[in-house]
Amino acid sequence: MAALTPISRKPMSVVLPAVAIAGGFVGMFVGAGQGSVLLGIVIGAALMAGLAWLYMNVLDNERVARWITILGMGVLGIVFAGATGLIIGLLVGWFFAFFIFWLYEGRYRQKLLPYMTGRQVFWHYTFRVICGAIFVFLITPILVVLPLSFNAQDFFTFTPEMLRLDPEGYSLKHYRDFFTNNEWQRSFKNSLIIAPIATIISVSLGTLAAIGLSQSHVPGKRAIMGILISPMIVPLIISATGMFFFYSDIGRFLEGTLGMDKNFVGYVKVVLAHAVLGIPFVIITVTATLVGFDQSLTRAAANMGAGPVRTFFKIQMPLILPGVISGGLFAFITSFDEVVVVLFVGSASQKTLPWQMFTGLREQISPTILAVATILVVISIALLTTVELLRRRSERLRGLSPA
Repeated sequence: MAALTPISRKPMSVVLPAVAIAGGFVGMFVGAGQGSVLLGIVIGAALMAGLAWLYMNVLDNERVARWITILGMGVLGIVFAGATGLIIGLLVGWFFAFFIFWLYEGRYRQKLLPYMTGRQVFWHYTFRVICGAIFVFLITPILVVLPLSFNAQDFFTFTPEMLRLDPEGYSLKHYRDFFTNNEWQRSFKNSLIIAPIATIISVSLGTLAAIGLSQSHVPGKRAIMGILISPMIVPLIISATGMFFFYSDIGRFLEGTLGMDKNFVGYVKVVLAHAVLGIPFVIITVTATLVGFDQSLTRAAANMGAGPVRTFFKIQMPLILPGVISGGLFAFITSFDEVVVVLFVGSASQKTLPWQMFTGLREQISPTILAVATILVVISIALLTTVELLRRRSERLRGLSPA
């Protein structure tokens, strides 16, 4: 096999604009922290473009340039933001030292097809940059909340001690308040009661609906599907208003006619309302799983004498179980995080964790909200990771991906 020919170095007209754009993007965040976004963009773009020009025309030594950039950015970071700035500066310096020579020496083409045109290469990386930028803007608010939950002060901002990474600036007191405060614990227990029951109802009804709609002889399947998933489409405030009037009549019937306890009826209304919100997620995930389901298996089971119930639990359920569990997890997250509907349908006795967080923001301005938000983020990440693992298992069972 012939040796690979080295890729020619790129001109400054290609490297400098790209480095300047990347420097301006980083400078935007630094400038936002210092109170001037525009100035941060300009300085970041000019600084990185100047370094690229210097390395390409004067130094031309990647190892030396790497250490100069890393140490220089580290010094700037510690001057402007202390220990935290040092860490960020070292990471930024490492990235730009790599990025400049990655562009200059044309290494970005090494893993691409050799016949790709310059425009195709440009859009190849532009798509990835756009996806990365979207990811950064989505994940940054979460990354801000996590360290703030350990703030030793009752503030919603980073204190100087936190920026210096001083241990005295960090504390677990907000977490202790969450686990010892009666109001927070009562709302947490309410969420743990309501969400699982609503999830069970959503999974039961949603799975049956998805299986029914997967049959070819069902008339008006599209219209029925549209109605069943409408809670996902209709604005939540409209759904909450409709549920308020509907479940008010049900509540009066249960309390007045059947003589049920008012508090119990309140839980029933909230559970049913949350189940309605969770059913569309179950229908969509189970329907997607049934797309690859071989209907001849159920016909074979019927020919062998198995009844519909036995066929469902022995044949269908094991194969669609990943989709059922995925839909159940989405329904659980929806119920656990929902606040608008419970404000309309529930009462103070059914105050859930999101309701308590809303109250804490509106009335008390309690920093414990940050600790609760961190706990919810961890729970959501764990559940979504489980969903992804189940999705991959479902693809393997249906032969869509290698084992």
